[in-house]
Amino acid sequence: MVKRKTLTNEQALQKLKHYCSYQERCHSEVRSKLYQLGVTKKSHDELIAELIQQDYLNEERFAMAFARGKFKMNFWGKKKIVQALKAKQISEYCIKQALKQIGDDDYFEAIQKLATKKFEHLNGEKEPVKKNAAIAYLVSRGFEAKEVMKVFEKQ
Repeated sequence: MVKRKTLTNEQALQKLKHYCSYQERCHSEVRSKLYQLGVTKKSHDELIAELIQQDYLNEERFAMAFARGKFKMNFWGKKKIVQALKAKQISEYCIKQALKQIGDDDYFEAIQKLATKKFEHLNGEKEPVKKNAAIAYLVSRGFEAKEVMKVFEKQ
């Protein structure tokens, strides 16, 4: 069995500062990193508190960046974003704040774009098949069925 070198709290803090400054992180990701670094369990809370105090770690800022990125880059719906944030143990308050930044017009426009793209992809199919496939696709992307149906009612 290979014995891992244990880090001092100061060394671990420096590594975590670098880890958190590279991109926004949540508390659960930092805890995983602490386990990976082999830091003793009793030091975890102390190190996380230090990162929060020095503003390297901010759960609300993380949630907002995560939601913005997943919506704009990956075209995820609100339901999928909420599910992913809950999996990362983000608080309900932070999740609500993150979702507020997704405007209704942008959300509706994203659904329209994805629906149009799916329709073009299924150009050889009949109309009902295209519609059902597009609805299923959009719901699987995390968009609410009610919002998806609004798009198809306007067409």
